[in-house]
Amino acid sequence: MADIRNNFVGIKSPNPFWLASAPPTDKAYNVIRAFKAGWGGVVWKTLGEEGPPVVNVNGPRYGAIWGADRRLLGLNNIELITDRDLFLNLREIKQVKKDWPDRAIVVSLMVPCVEESWKAILPLVEETEADGIELNFGCPHGMSERGMGSAVGQVPEYIEMVVRWCKQNTRMPVITKLTPNITDIRKPARAAFAGGTDAVSLINTINSITGVDLDSFAPMPTIDGKGSHGGYCGPAVKPIAMNMVAEIARDSETRGLPISGIGGITTWRDAAEFMALGAGNVQVCTAAMTYGFKIVQEMIEGLKNWMDAKGHASLDDIVGRATPNVTDWQYLNLNYVAKARIDQDACIKCGRCHIACEDTSHQAITSMVDGVRHFEVIEAECVGCNLCVNVCPVENCITMEPLAAGVMDQRTGQPVSPVYFNWTQHPNNPMAKAAAE
Repeated sequence: MADIRNNFVGIKSPNPFWLASAPPTDKAYNVIRAFKAGWGGVVWKTLGEEGPPVVNVNGPRYGAIWGADRRLLGLNNIELITDRDLFLNLREIKQVKKDWPDRAIVVSLMVPCVEESWKAILPLVEETEADGIELNFGCPHGMSERGMGSAVGQVPEYIEMVVRWCKQNTRMPVITKLTPNITDIRKPARAAFAGGTDAVSLINTINSITGVDLDSFAPMPTIDGKGSHGGYCGPAVKPIAMNMVAEIARDSETRGLPISGIGGITTWRDAAEFMALGAGNVQVCTAAMTYGFKIVQEMIEGLKNWMDAKGHASLDDIVGRATPNVTDWQYLNLNYVAKARIDQDACIKCGRCHIACEDTSHQAITSMVDGVRHFEVIEAECVGCNLCVNVCPVENCITMEPLAAGVMDQRTGQPVSPVYFNWTQHPNNPMAKAAAE
């Protein structure tokens, strides 16, 4: 059986599945239930400094986007950091860590961008014997208006400054949580790296409004006739999160910086994809809120089974394996040619592929042959865009097949050039040329 034990910046856990800092990690009761279900670790919901309590709304806190089958695709959250007493949280953290020494407990923190505020809270967290801290530079609502959260995460100079303060005043590993509400994710990552962070975690939620009530004309969720922007999470943000993880993993200025991947992770496959792109472990929130804590059991068994089937002995075998294959568009092999093929036995004759291709693409799929409803690729017109694959409701009915070297491309009338699956070795790749010289 594959070994999925995780060691992330010295923080050990029995598996790479952690709960992210969010409502599911707000108190000991939840965290204990999570550990009993099998989660390898948690990031405790964000603590603030001692003082006037944070006050959350007492009405709807979530907006949602659903698929056609009402499957939850995205969740908008306007809840703030913990509204529970700081010292109650600290006592619970200490007790849970004592009772569950093999599980990872990282404490999320957000205090004003003042060195004294950070110096005051760090020893309090250290005393709990938690495994590390996560700096919440990502929350896009409520706290950002107070000069915290993403208000800090959008300014690289502030990130570097606060990370330095924390590294100078704590023995605990420091994980810096980054906001996606920024043009270039590499810049805050570089700033955290320059400040000495032990790792980064991303993505935090995306600034959003998920809907408008067309009777009251107020954003949803609606609080007494008004609404606010919130943080968007769930399966819908996964592609954005994976791209940002990959950008940091392949950036020459942050290469080797450990990454904790967050964003729409619902299945073992999602987790494996994040880790293949460079994440050392993953954090989950929306999936647990949708399906309950026991979903981790499917993640654990699924990951183990896949690793066994593929011959991967440990997580080290998969972390970062896909990163070298992420490149800039200019380095893609323009000599590579693939064409769509329709499995006539699997085809249900729905016509989606024809309509999509006829109306919006390259008119490369027939609808009738000899007066009979029939869908087939016109190879001379097919550019290999694979839109038909994505709109087809039958899995593997339409596939993309690379043309072998020397085969005539009927669209261009020219022989297909050899297929270079490793573009780094392609003779037209300027990087390969430079290396050869």
